[in-house]
Amino acid sequence: MGRTVPAVTRALDVLELFLDRPSLSAPEITERLGLPRTTVHELVTTLTDRAYLIPTPGQPTRYRLGMRLFQLGSVFAEQLDLAHEAREVARRVAAHCDETVHVAVLDGADVVYIAKVDSTHPVRMVSAVGRRLPAHCTGVGKMLLSGLSPDALDARVPRDRDLPGMTPRSITSPTRLRARLERIREAGLSYDECESNEAVYCIAAPIYDNTGDMVAAMSISTPSLRWNDELRDEWSELIRRGAAELSQRLGHRPPSP
Repeated sequence: MGRTVPAVTRALDVLELFLDRPSLSAPEITERLGLPRTTVHELVTTLTDRAYLIPTPGQPTRYRLGMRLFQLGSVFAEQLDLAHEAREVARRVAAHCDETVHVAVLDGADVVYIAKVDSTHPVRMVSAVGRRLPAHCTGVGKMLLSGLSPDALDARVPRDRDLPGMTPRSITSPTRLRARLERIREAGLSYDECESNEAVYCIAAPIYDNTGDMVAAMSISTPSLRWNDELRDEWSELIRRGAAELSQRLGHRPPSP
C-alpha cells in the first residue's frame, strides 16, 4: 500500500466542500477546513488554473465547481452499468441473509428483474433475470410505483379498472393500491406478503441515481416458512443498507440532514 499525499488530500477536501454549497470564498474554505490562508490560496489558485474551480460570475472572490469536474462526472456516468453494479451489491446482501436478492426496474406497469443472487437453502424462491411481473403484486414494483408522480402513476395504473391478481392476497383495487403506496413513501420500504407467490414474502427498498430519481428497487425474498417478525426487522435494515450502497455507486448523494 502506498502512502497518501497530503496536498492531494487537501485539494480533494476543498472540492468536496462544494457538495453542500454552490459557491464558497477562500476565507470560507479556510474556516471550514482549518487550513492556513496561504495554503488555501495556493490550492484554490491551482484548482482554478486546471478548471476544477471557476470564479462565480459577478462575484470574482467566490468560486464554484468548474467544467473539468463535469467532464469527469460525465465519463463516470457513461461507464456505470446498473446491472453489473446491482449484482455486486446483491451478492453482499445475500451473503448476510442467505436469501434470494433481486434488483428490478419498472417497465410500464410491470417490473423486470435485472439482477438476482440465489439463496443457498434447498427451499428458495424460483425466479430468473429478465422475468416480468405486474408491479402492483411485488415488493420491488410497489416501491417503484411509489416513486412516480400522480400523473405518471395514473398513466400506468388507471383508476377506473381493477388490477389483475396473482394470488388471493394481491391488491386488485386501484384505490387500495394508492393508499398502500402512500404508506410505502412514508416508510421507505415495501413488502410483498404472498401477493405474487402464495409461499413467498419480500421486503424492498429504493435505489436512486445521481439525479435523485428512483431508478430501481432491491428486495430480499424468502419462503413463508422462514419469515418472522424478527427477520422482518433485521432485513429491513439490511435491505436499506444494500439499496443505499447501490445508490451511492450510481452517484446518488442523499440530502444533508
